[in-house]
Amino acid sequence: MTILCPGQGAQAVGMGKAWASSHPESRAVFDRADAVLGDTLGMPLSELCFNGPAERLNKTDAAQPAIYVTSVASWHGVCAVAGHDPADAPLAAAAGLSLGEYTALHVAGAISFEDGLKLVALRGRAMQDAAEASPSSMVALIGADEDSASELCERVVGRLKDEPESDRVLVPANFNAPGQVVISGSVAACDLAEQLAGEAGLKATRLTVAGAFHSPLMAPAADRLRAALESVEITTPRCPVLSNVTGAPHATEPASIAERLIEQLTSPVRWAADCSYINEHILPRSGAVPYELAPGKTLAGLMRRIDREVKVTSHDTPA
Repeated sequence: MTILCPGQGAQAVGMGKAWASSHPESRAVFDRADAVLGDTLGMPLSELCFNGPAERLNKTDAAQPAIYVTSVASWHGVCAVAGHDPADAPLAAAAGLSLGEYTALHVAGAISFEDGLKLVALRGRAMQDAAEASPSSMVALIGADEDSASELCERVVGRLKDEPESDRVLVPANFNAPGQVVISGSVAACDLAEQLAGEAGLKATRLTVAGAFHSPLMAPAADRLRAALESVEITTPRCPVLSNVTGAPHATEPASIAERLIEQLTSPVRWAADCSYINEHILPRSGAVPYELAPGKTLAGLMRRIDREVKVTSHDTPA
């Protein structure tokens, strides 16, 4: 199997409920998460995933651990159906979009479930705090490639040369698929990018997010993550795990994996490159069908834009 793990934005009220209701292995994952997090989210995580409210679930500090736990719960359910132990199920590779990279590392045995949960919970809080400290946003550019997105960012920053330094931040943040790039920066820069995108032949759409993820404005969150990672045991993954920062497999050294996770907060996510690596180097050799863990089917949709010949099986529900 090749496992794809979703990132923030895939959350939805009710996620994971069908898995927990159908498979005791999945329910046990939610129970473990509830024990680890307690009421730090204002209610048990399982209650938030299953019943909402959506306003709380959509907050970065809640969405990230909720997605991580739902993905792991569906992984345990998939393994139960296939008759595999999750710890040694046959894996050709694993990859995750942004926070999903932590899920992929756990599935591949590099970090424990509890450590992964604590890390994504801290990561979510740190990113939320950084966003609130510096008003910022993200803009999706349809029709863009890396060059055109970078050129637009440079043009915007040049136009803002007389503004405060905090307003002169705009960088490519997500290379999701051909023709779909997300840029990230200050509110002022995002406002101007929306105005100038049409002149570059691009369609711009403001995203509903807390702030400028995967940009220099996340540096305070990266510092907090670095401190947390110092106390986490990372081991060599049992299969290749794709790095969002490089678009290629992580090195096997634990210190290198930790460093890439820190860099990920302020670097663009190269998801299209990750998927292209899997399609070119993993699938031809292994024949392993890509499986997308819950929640949602976002990654299957992105794969259709990256390579229509590759079919992803999504496991949003047991059906």
